[in-house]
Amino acid sequence: MEAADLATGTGTTGGAVESLHDVSATLQVEALVKSPKTRMWLAGTLMLLAIATPRAPAAPTASVVNVVRLDGVIGPAMARYVLRALDQTVGANAQALVIEIDTPGGLMKSMDDIAKALLRAPVPTVAYVYPSGARAASAGVFVTYAASIAAMAPTTHLGAAHPVSLASGTGAGGLEGTEMTKLTNDAAAEIRGFATRNRRNPVWAEQSVRQSVSITDEQALHLHVIDFVANSPRDLLAKIDGREVRTVAGLRRLKTRNAQIADIPMDLTEQFLLLLSDPNVGFVLMTLAMYGLIFELSNPGAVFPGVIGGLALILALASFAAIEVNVAGLLLIAFAIALFIADIKVPSHGVLTTGGFVSFVVGSLLLTQDQAPFLRISLTLILTVAVLTVAFFIFAVGAGIQAQTRKVRTGREAMVGAIGIARSDLGSTGTVFLQGELWNARTLDAPIATGEHVRVVGVTGLRLDVRKADHAHLN
Repeated sequence: MEAADLATGTGTTGGAVESLHDVSATLQVEALVKSPKTRMWLAGTLMLLAIATPRAPAAPTASVVNVVRLDGVIGPAMARYVLRALDQTVGANAQALVIEIDTPGGLMKSMDDIAKALLRAPVPTVAYVYPSGARAASAGVFVTYAASIAAMAPTTHLGAAHPVSLASGTGAGGLEGTEMTKLTNDAAAEIRGFATRNRRNPVWAEQSVRQSVSITDEQALHLHVIDFVANSPRDLLAKIDGREVRTVAGLRRLKTRNAQIADIPMDLTEQFLLLLSDPNVGFVLMTLAMYGLIFELSNPGAVFPGVIGGLALILALASFAAIEVNVAGLLLIAFAIALFIADIKVPSHGVLTTGGFVSFVVGSLLLTQDQAPFLRISLTLILTVAVLTVAFFIFAVGAGIQAQTRKVRTGREAMVGAIGIARSDLGSTGTVFLQGELWNARTLDAPIATGEHVRVVGVTGLRLDVRKADHAHLN
């Protein structure tokens, strides 16, 4: 029985032997693990396994497309806005910058700044005439051609890019013959260069500059002036998705189908500059400056009108510098201010005020006459301000004339013509009660009895010269 148990290993002694083997194996493993060499070998093995193990891919980051709105006249504020947005797009590594355009045109200097920035951009740029009913006229055509991709919304139009104001302080209306031809040729060559760079129709581009032609969105697509007609910004991103665009940094394939649209608004500085670039705002500021300076010179020491007038004058000059006004117009307005001030100081029976009115109106009309219609001062605003100004000075001058002709009410001069009552018989001298006081008086004609009314005809020292008052004076 014991032999059988030993043979089969099921007896008590066999179980004890197995337990001894297990304990021995455990002790050997623990000794092996505590060995420094073994630990280094295990650490290296774990590192290799960690490197070799494939990792789960990170969630893809959604692409971003920045959007700016070129809405209104293209001026220094708009140029600063677009250039800042372009820098922000490059810094954020966005897919593209979309410029939504709805403009009647603007200053060529500001247009050049925008166009050059678009041509040198390391990121794709998209000019999009949007929304429906919008236009890209004059300078807007140059911006559209300078962008990497051009698109339009339905029922929009593009064109009429003939130069209107290309020189500082001078417009097309003031240029003649050879000089105007040079400027037009230069603009035509510039836009042909844009067209060649972005592979668009150069013939129509030159016609837009030389002949002021305009086309609809469908015509623009047919003539290959634009690349797409898109119903909405999201539709535009879907259509340009996968398109390969050439930039100064090389070719870049757009991934915009599901891109996030990020609007870049104007900052406070740009909004303020945009407000100043409105010629009507500059004209109102000039009028406020005129009133402030006139009030200060009429009432020295008032301070507040002078401060307001000075600030308004500086802002008005900044506004006029931005829109390149006619210097002769500014001089005529300044002359009008001088005439208005002189009319307050020197009685001219309205001659100076009339001259100031004429000078003010003519100067205001000349101020922006060389600019495009959308950069001119409203004629209604000019006439309204001129009429109000003349009405004010007529009131001021009229009040001054009335003050000069008004009867004196204080001092000795105010006593002459006053009516009093004799308090004693006036043979040659006596007393008179006048304005609550007793006065020594003498009569210049027949004696006056006590209680009769007398009229003062003069004052000598502290004595009144009186005559008997008749009924006409008493009434």
